[in-house]
Amino acid sequence: LRALSDIQQTAFNWNETSGAVVGAAPGQLTISQKEYKRNIRRNKKMQSQNELRNLLQRIDHKSYPAYKDTRGSYDFGNYVLSIDHVQGDPFAAPSKVSVHVRGGAAKFPADLYRMKCRRLAVCDYLLRQFGRELERVSFKAKGSGKSGLLAVSRPGQEVLERTACQMDEAKGDLVLRFEVGFPANGRTVNARELEKIFFTFLPECVSHSLFYKALDEKAVYRAADLAEDQQYIRDHLKEQGLVAFVADASILPRESGVSGRPMKDAVKFTAPESMKVSFVLPHAGKIQGMGIKKGITLIVGGGYHGKSTLLKALELGVYNHIAGDGREYVITDDTAMKIRAEDGRSIKKVDISMFINDLPNGKDTSAFRTEDASGSTSQAANVVEAMEAGAETFLIDEDTSATNFMIRDELMQRVVNREDEPITPFIDRIRELYEQYGISTILVAGSSGSYFHVADCIVQMNRYKPQEITAFAKEEAGRFPLPEVKPPKQAAPGFERAVRPDRAFKEDARMKLKTMGRDGISINRDTIDVRYVEQLADTEQLAALAYFLKYAEIHVFNGKRTLRESVSLLMQYVEEHGLAAVTESSYVPCGLAMPRAQEIFACINRYRRISL
Repeated sequence: LRALSDIQQTAFNWNETSGAVVGAAPGQLTISQKEYKRNIRRNKKMQSQNELRNLLQRIDHKSYPAYKDTRGSYDFGNYVLSIDHVQGDPFAAPSKVSVHVRGGAAKFPADLYRMKCRRLAVCDYLLRQFGRELERVSFKAKGSGKSGLLAVSRPGQEVLERTACQMDEAKGDLVLRFEVGFPANGRTVNARELEKIFFTFLPECVSHSLFYKALDEKAVYRAADLAEDQQYIRDHLKEQGLVAFVADASILPRESGVSGRPMKDAVKFTAPESMKVSFVLPHAGKIQGMGIKKGITLIVGGGYHGKSTLLKALELGVYNHIAGDGREYVITDDTAMKIRAEDGRSIKKVDISMFINDLPNGKDTSAFRTEDASGSTSQAANVVEAMEAGAETFLIDEDTSATNFMIRDELMQRVVNREDEPITPFIDRIRELYEQYGISTILVAGSSGSYFHVADCIVQMNRYKPQEITAFAKEEAGRFPLPEVKPPKQAAPGFERAVRPDRAFKEDARMKLKTMGRDGISINRDTIDVRYVEQLADTEQLAALAYFLKYAEIHVFNGKRTLRESVSLLMQYVEEHGLAAVTESSYVPCGLAMPRAQEIFACINRYRRISL
């Protein structure tokens, strides 16, 4: 059983009578007792580092496939080196390698890994340290193609759960996964250069970055303590009636449009006195900042004064951030979703009738379908899909919204009779969304003052400094009354869409999964466009989404479970068995990061081959 666990990188239970192995989907893996014992005998013996050295010397100058013999685990004393997958060619994707350090050897104090948020922060810190060490020695071993490459996940500003570095919550055992380009001369094994990597470069990297005593203890604790403080705020938002918090002295502007690092000499955030709230954190003590209450909050101001910058910080506030990011204490309700128009996306059986009704062609909007949605239709679908995904806060920017979905001014209503307009604008439903469904909205507006009438709180950004102007804005809005409009009563949208599996997944076990930066996912020849799912923060989240989708197609979607039930089952499975379990691979990929349930919903909704 331990042998199988090593192979599959997950926990298994084996039924001796039936031979069924439980750990993934029922019936996924069945073995005979004889095969079970043979696997144990084959994998139980841990090879020594000298055996690896002898093996490398034996295969030197042979054809490249001889490297396949190196697969296995090797004891290097204070850690175990596992060669999990060997590339077939020096120009192919690099080999997958992992380092396993027992908790007794790593000696991280238990208070660093017993709490999940602290454990993830420590793993993030170790991964960055190990990455710096690898960068120093990458390509020092020479050869053809990717020979000598040493690479590991490169996290951005967000702290995410990743397969690249994992720590056991019980004993503190540590696993770090990375890639190595096995050296070659042409297509001939260059084992002497690989020997340098495994016996010179890698031991130095491991000893400098994966053992507690070799690290800056204060820095490790700072990372863990910050994560616990961030989680404390997140856990206590609701009890203070808040959907978001932005601490004083936060730095919201970024270095550039393609960089997540903070802008130098940026204006520090200061909360308006009327919106100040405080938290007493477990480690940082008392902290003050702007609390955004549940309800409808409007962010206004002139161009380039920081409206969208604040909203962008709130969008990514669903994740924890590293120290020095400037947004360490920008914390948002972790179900919040950014809503925008998305011309051209496909929509499948979504009930958008609360926003769009009585179409001239008579098309049913209670189960709306299209392969090429308009701006207003796509935004209506995005709202309803976010409701289905359990979002309790909407984040909306006027700049990325469909104008006719957001508002119809008085003159337009006079010229185009309301009875001739199938769209019920968002402004007519925003109060209903909060009062009936408990969904708050934070909206950036720069051109239309109509939302002054419905907002509970109005914040003006002036040179990146917020000012609360609710009373003044309401007084001015009174001089420009909106026509009294009662939107048509509408039943709550239905969320009973059942997901039917695609036969192609069951018929082709070797489907090709590929990510295209943060823009999309490729499954064989089909592309899922997620570039407008703006809260995806890392390409590794897209890689994980591809595996989630493939696993769901094979094991979860059955034409009976609803989309909500399917995603819930997926999240429960990952919670119990770990992120890597959805890959069903003989080794754990080193480049996966955990997405939120909301992004899993978004990915499924945008996959054109899904049948709903």
